[in-house]
Amino acid sequence: MIKIEMTVNGRPVSGEVEGRTLLVDFIRQTLLLTGTHVGCDTTQCGACTIHLDGEPVKSCSVLAAECAGARITTIEGMANADGSLSSMQQAFQDYHGLQCGFCTPGMVMAATALLEENPTPSEAEIRHHLEGNICRCTGYHNIVKAVQAASGQDVTPVAAE
Repeated sequence: MIKIEMTVNGRPVSGEVEGRTLLVDFIRQTLLLTGTHVGCDTTQCGACTIHLDGEPVKSCSVLAAECAGARITTIEGMANADGSLSSMQQAFQDYHGLQCGFCTPGMVMAATALLEENPTPSEAEIRHHLEGNICRCTGYHNIVKAVQAASGQDVTPVAAE
């Protein structure tokens, strides 16, 4: 067993892991932060995307032991300090950027990282950046609108259904 310490969502955490323990499993099973989803275990779907030292990473592709001393942010750490939704989370809600919700945490994490890198991306840039995150429900149209809205771009509101 390997003892590891890291900062997750601004709080110091520690635990013991086997050398083969994936970061996604440490997050979900040891830390009980189940917002990070396990979708494919092969880095194809992006449901497990988190921020590792400020960069979006598919946590099913990283060993937990490799993250000793790292700063990790999961979907649970994206809310504002007062508990309200972040602008990206609110935009996903307002623009119906989700349906079943399974891909949503990974999409929010990837999209947030995009806006940190490129504050006003074009539709093509958003679609390109989210290529590593699969949604089987939405067709991406409203996800793109949500990212544009979160970036402050003028977006046609989605009609309530």
